[in-house]
Amino acid sequence: MEQRTHRLTSEELVGKPVKLEPGYAEVVLKTTEEMAVDEYGLVHGGFTFGLADYAAMLAVNEPTVVLGKAEVRFLKPVKAGEKLLAKARILEEEGGGVGDGTSPRRKKIVRGEVFNESGEKVFEGIFHCYVLEKHVLE
Repeated sequence: MEQRTHRLTSEELVGKPVKLEPGYAEVVLKTTEEMAVDEYGLVHGGFTFGLADYAAMLAVNEPTVVLGKAEVRFLKPVKAGEKLLAKARILEEEGGGVGDGTSPRRKKIVRGEVFNESGEKVFEGIFHCYVLEKHVLE
């Protein structure tokens, strides 16, 4: 399946897609020392969130998808050097929108999870994604 959204995303900062199916995506991120916030090597949660968000966007895989809201939980710390795997799947789809180019045309609820190398879940969330009629910056 072809990647239709977020094609310029940095593999070093947000991850590399490894599986892309209709309504489902997996993305891998190798964390680095530059992502750490302290001398223990604790990775800033923004990188874990970004990885899960990217996987959610790829699960939707529409060129004009944007994130409107997320409800997330950080379950375990991530240490620099760990490889993370994000999995995202569309749970629900809703139609709607006014059709004026600014209102969401379609809403998709996506479940995202991130696992460490040991297979432990370190993050989970529900992402409210909107597919707009045109790019959000147009």
